[in-house]
Amino acid sequence: MQLGIIAKPTEESFQNAEQKELDFVELCINEGHDVEEFYRNKKQLAQWKDKYGVNVGSIGRWKSIRINPQGRVIEDELQKCFKLIDVASELECANFVSGCNYVEELSYYENCSAAIDFFSILIEYGKTKGVNISSYNCRKVNFVHNPEVWKTVHGHLKNLGIKFDPSHSRYFGGDYLQETLEWGKRFNHVHLKGSLIVNGKRVDDPPAGLDQTDWKTFISLLRVNGYTGGLSIEPHSPVWTGDLGEKGIDYTISYMKNLLF
Repeated sequence: MQLGIIAKPTEESFQNAEQKELDFVELCINEGHDVEEFYRNKKQLAQWKDKYGVNVGSIGRWKSIRINPQGRVIEDELQKCFKLIDVASELECANFVSGCNYVEELSYYENCSAAIDFFSILIEYGKTKGVNISSYNCRKVNFVHNPEVWKTVHGHLKNLGIKFDPSHSRYFGGDYLQETLEWGKRFNHVHLKGSLIVNGKRVDDPPAGLDQTDWKTFISLLRVNGYTGGLSIEPHSPVWTGDLGEKGIDYTISYMKNLLF
């Protein structure tokens, strides 16, 4: 397994990853970000990748509407995903991550069918570029995030992977260890985000290793499933920022390296 971090598409991100002896950065070009600018900057990203010896482990896009009220894939959003897959291919990044929105006017069956259509198109395009496609288990503008939906969507699409984050399962009453045991063979990418729950309420997302997640068992379950992909640190706390945040990142790096040997 490789250890990396979610970062901005800047030279400083690659430089910091090198200094922290990380294997990769993950780049998230979400709704509201400029996909065209990111695409135009792909050669610069490749130069930074080579200069600092830090790979790009995953490129993803969160919070976007992919399906219109009639249940059809939105062409403009599809083209943006294609461009991000193009960048991933040029950077020799094997992972592209996406979600799919739920349309309230449609039935559950129609929503699953629309999601299958959307991901099928991405999978076919990714094949031509050497890039794997994964859904994510985050709930932000996405309903393909739990085993019940996976049974339908991923059950039909054998080549669709999963980007998994234990915190999303914990915060919404799921069993992240059971999900990892049953679905870990479909994991293409993993986020390391801490989670803290007291009296059933989300309190904070502290650095991984300083939270309540059973990371030792989780990593062991990944090994049971033969997982060899990326573990991407996700700083997400409003408390752990600035100098404290950097110390938290360093703690997670040290903690995870001990688990990975």
